[in-house]
Amino acid sequence: MNVKSPQTLISEASKEIKTITAEEALKLTDEKKCNLIDLREEGELNNNGSIENSTHIPRGLLEFSLNQNSPLVQNKIIDINKEMVLFCAAGGRSALAAKTLNDMGFKNVSHIDGGFNVMTQKGFKIKK
Repeated sequence: MNVKSPQTLISEASKEIKTITAEEALKLTDEKKCNLIDLREEGELNNNGSIENSTHIPRGLLEFSLNQNSPLVQNKIIDINKEMVLFCAAGGRSALAAKTLNDMGFKNVSHIDGGFNVMTQKGFKIKK
């Protein structure tokens, strides 16, 4: 049996998705041109804080949370017409999630290279 490693999946996904820098994401966020989505688990937020103006959707709930009938979409917490900018701790989960959103039919999706670990050094405000 030939099972792909997580790194192989991330590498394959990275060829099909848009990757942006933390600086580019900060500009989009400041200009209110995107949905900034934090894919990290609750424990990671509790331990490290969250990014101001981001929406927390754990990776395991992403597909369900961005369904057109979900409360996040229905209550306009997430504007599905804006770019979806995804991040996790370091970029692996967000790369896989970006590919999934592309597969779902979302057209304007990107993920932040280096994730939260880089964002904290590039001007994003942290809420503890």
